[in-house]
Amino acid sequence: MSKAIKTQVKLQIGAGKATPAPPVGSTLGPHGINIPLFVKSFNDQTAKDAGLIIPVVVTIYTDRSFDFVLKTPPTAVLIKKVLGLESGSKKPNTDKVGKITRAQITEIAKQKLVDMNTTDLAAAESMVAGAARSMGVVVVD
Repeated sequence: MSKAIKTQVKLQIGAGKATPAPPVGSTLGPHGINIPLFVKSFNDQTAKDAGLIIPVVVTIYTDRSFDFVLKTPPTAVLIKKVLGLESGSKKPNTDKVGKITRAQITEIAKQKLVDMNTTDLAAAESMVAGAARSMGVVVVD
């Protein structure tokens, strides 16, 4: 018998950096779950990805138990990590902040493929390249 789902909450938290303080506590607190348990579990599972933002979907059941699914970091975060950027360009059409190769785009696309709405690697690469261009990163072959 499966448990009745009360709600699902989506958060983006720094890997290994969840705390009971906001946004985690203020978002999950009203649903009555064990926040210290969530924080410990999340931090244990994401410690290896330090420095990345990790999206997480928390499913909360009517008996106040919960489970969560970790997603891949946002494409922009992965692009910034690969290129060592602090942020994207404020004016992406005129001010370029870096260059990314097709090989780097392919690696990011392979990592993101499980969470994308496509199973085609070429389509995923196109989405990653578009995200890069919108950040002011030039795509080079």
